[in-house]
Amino acid sequence: MLFARLDTEVAQSNERLREVMKRVDAANPDAEALVQRETEYHALNARLDRLNLAQLGLVFGRIDVADPEAENPVPGRPGMDRRYIGRMGLDAREEGYRTLLLDWRAPMARPFYLATTAQPEGVTVRRHIRTSGRTVTGVDDERLSVSPTDGPASGTRSGVGSESALLSVLTAPRTGHMADIVETIQREQDEIIRDRTRGVMVVEGGPGTGKTAVALHRVAWLLYTWREQLAATGVLIIGPNRTFLDYISRVLPELGETGVVLSTIGELYPGVTPTATDSLLTREIKGSEEMVPILAEAVKAHQTLPDAPVVLKVEGIELTLTPAMVKKARTRARRSRRPHNLAQPVFRDHLLAQLAEQLAERIGSDPLGGRNLLGGGDIAQLHEDLEEERAVVDVVDAYWPLLDPESVLDGLLTDESAIAVAAADYDDETRRALFREAGSPWTTSDAALLDELAERLGMPDPESAREAAERKWREQVEDAQDALDILSSSPSSDLDDGFEAEILSAHDVIDAETLAERQRIRDTRTTAERARMDHTWAYGHVIVDEAQELSPMEWRMVMRRCPSRWMTLVGDTAQTGSPAGVDSWTESLAPYVHSRFHRHELTVNYRTPRDIADVADALLPIIAPGHTPATAIRDTGQGVRFLAAGTDLATVAGELAERDPERTSVIIAPDDGQVPGSTTVAGVKGLEFDHVIILDPAGIVEQSPQGWQDLYVAYTRATQSLTVIGRPPHGNSIVG
Repeated sequence: MLFARLDTEVAQSNERLREVMKRVDAANPDAEALVQRETEYHALNARLDRLNLAQLGLVFGRIDVADPEAENPVPGRPGMDRRYIGRMGLDAREEGYRTLLLDWRAPMARPFYLATTAQPEGVTVRRHIRTSGRTVTGVDDERLSVSPTDGPASGTRSGVGSESALLSVLTAPRTGHMADIVETIQREQDEIIRDRTRGVMVVEGGPGTGKTAVALHRVAWLLYTWREQLAATGVLIIGPNRTFLDYISRVLPELGETGVVLSTIGELYPGVTPTATDSLLTREIKGSEEMVPILAEAVKAHQTLPDAPVVLKVEGIELTLTPAMVKKARTRARRSRRPHNLAQPVFRDHLLAQLAEQLAERIGSDPLGGRNLLGGGDIAQLHEDLEEERAVVDVVDAYWPLLDPESVLDGLLTDESAIAVAAADYDDETRRALFREAGSPWTTSDAALLDELAERLGMPDPESAREAAERKWREQVEDAQDALDILSSSPSSDLDDGFEAEILSAHDVIDAETLAERQRIRDTRTTAERARMDHTWAYGHVIVDEAQELSPMEWRMVMRRCPSRWMTLVGDTAQTGSPAGVDSWTESLAPYVHSRFHRHELTVNYRTPRDIADVADALLPIIAPGHTPATAIRDTGQGVRFLAAGTDLATVAGELAERDPERTSVIIAPDDGQVPGSTTVAGVKGLEFDHVIILDPAGIVEQSPQGWQDLYVAYTRATQSLTVIGRPPHGNSIVG
């Protein structure tokens, strides 16, 4: 019945879409009608996406719960409401919108997740429904409490690890994409997902506690609860790497949400895609907040002075521009406290004022020694006239040029003398670490620096840039029309050839391509599409996964995108691998919210089997003294294998593939590129695999100051088995 109703809604939406596409006359489109059509077209497509994706496990649960105003009474059990839980809500409109299927995010669906035998929340029976396509493949009932009409409770389970629906998910083979946990959200997870905090919320938890899943389901819940607000401002999710983003990319669409921006921290600055990684020292320096004054000096280096007086010729009259005049204008511009590009008009006005006074003195001086013949109005006119002079425009551009972040940063990092000036207060090692050869690609660490420069330069948002281009185009039309008006004021009267005079308009002068571009409907992009390309966009909510990896400069970039500070930060400081990453949440967040952030902790490790968790947790006294490990809730019986250095890697990997062909495996090795087919710890951040092979654990530890944290991350990626090949790192008694 539910699928039949879903099919009807899909059919109706498709029919409406066909009607919308026919609405506008292509030969003579009306601009307003075209905008309305585009808006409805995108809304219908978004609805069809949600309807089609909801079919993947449309309904997955049912509860019988006490409710004196039951909408769907349980037969023979007065005061009990039967609620089906699914990925979207469906109503029977013909029955006064009676609820047939509850969206999992609706408040009335919450008992499905909260109820336990100790706290049943009024639920007597909870049913988990497993489906494949449109076929029910399994039903599992849990008796949580006893109502007066029930017999003795039976089939009761206790302990999160014993729930069959959850265990079925935990033991399933991993794929290249993360699965949602909408069917198996646990109580502590649900409390975080539905937390109504409107500030910064930090979600801590060890490996395998479901931090990422909780964050993604929180996004879906936020979009359901604050749909109107967040639809206009958008939601940003920042992940540690592109592989991770691909891994989680299906979760939100499967939960019915598609209008979310996914980005790595290195891709957050629009238009720049990093293709390289800096050395550890360079990453630490670029991530440090000490880059703020260095970048400020790099910008100031473009606010130059002439070495000697400059002679300008204005309509045959020579004017002398002295270094002192330029310095005075520069001082005024700097005191304005405006970003560099926005301060250029201040610089120009003060420079022109000095030149206008000089010009007035030249042309208005009284030969008899009296007062200057030019008054204040005349000097103001000279000021305006000078503004149009090419020589003056060139001088302004020479000593206070308009800049862009890419050219400033590239010019700084590829010029040792520029670095020496901007980083004069720092040691030689720092200056050497910043330098790179000309033509080098952008790195992940550069994104935050470019964003800082965009702020310091005053780069416009895309909409402001579009409006400026529109104004320039209108000026072009007006100039063309003025020229034609002059021509038409003296028309030729020689029409003996019998043809009428051709009447031109401004639009005939401007090329057709430019005209067509201006007549095109400007922006039919979604909120997410517009936000992704706008470095000034203020998101309604921001999620940061693996937030412990952010450097101080990257925190500055992220905070600019969320001035409301409504954020969910997910991380674990025991897993910090970045040399400029987070040691303390309080320290990292203090510049932005002081101590005003809400903290949650996830305490159950769903991913890692106990035997593997024991090996990983033995590292905690080294990397996070006092850190309480999460509780692992299951065993696999496969154990942890430690093999000697020199063990044939291909043989080990082949044995795993032969024994478990349906499950995923990964080889994690030091970041030296010496092992074909392997990946680094950075490459598996946030990911999970059935079987993990770690090659040379000592090498992983020794390659970075955060090496022990990296090894901890590597140990905790496995859901089934862990194999460690190579010499143990010094100080780890478990591996020894």
